[in-house]
Amino acid sequence: MTITPDSLMTLEAYAKHRKAHKAEIIAHRRARTVSLGEHMSVQFEDEQTIRYQIQEMLRVERIFEEEGIQQEIEAYAPLVPDGSNWKATMLLEYPDVHERKRELARLIGVEDRMFVEVEGHPRIYAIADEDLDRENAEKTSSVHFLRFEFPPAARQAVRAGAAVKLGCDHTAYPAHVAIPPDTLALLAGDLQTPAG
Repeated sequence: MTITPDSLMTLEAYAKHRKAHKAEIIAHRRARTVSLGEHMSVQFEDEQTIRYQIQEMLRVERIFEEEGIQQEIEAYAPLVPDGSNWKATMLLEYPDVHERKRELARLIGVEDRMFVEVEGHPRIYAIADEDLDRENAEKTSSVHFLRFEFPPAARQAVRAGAAVKLGCDHTAYPAHVAIPPDTLALLAGDLQTPAG
């Protein structure tokens, strides 16, 4: 389902919905999030997480005019996976401000070293921050947007139940983890079987 202004709730309707459904929204997000090491989490987006994000932005910013709503949709809709990829928000989390500053300086380029590895297939490296560059010469950002574009054979393997690792091979943050079965089942649903 495509996100359009007509498919979004009014601010009033969303305020009621948010109260009633907050726990399930949080659970849905958590089910699609993979922690990588102590300081990184990757939230795999879908239509529901992005719809929620747009509704939250409209609520926080009190946006109800059509032009403003359209701008939010245009900002976030590209993060909805489109059948051949996974799209994700990567967060680098360091509670201590001094440690954060030091680590973000060490982790320049980390977003380009993120990968998923489907069992029996070559690593698929993330295409990062397609909307704008999120780092400079001094540091990387604590938030990055990633797209993992799957070749047809890897897509088919994931849908058939192959194991998948999420990893990072940046020298300052080497880590990898098997994507848990429950999360992987959800993510497999984001991929369409290649036509053929």
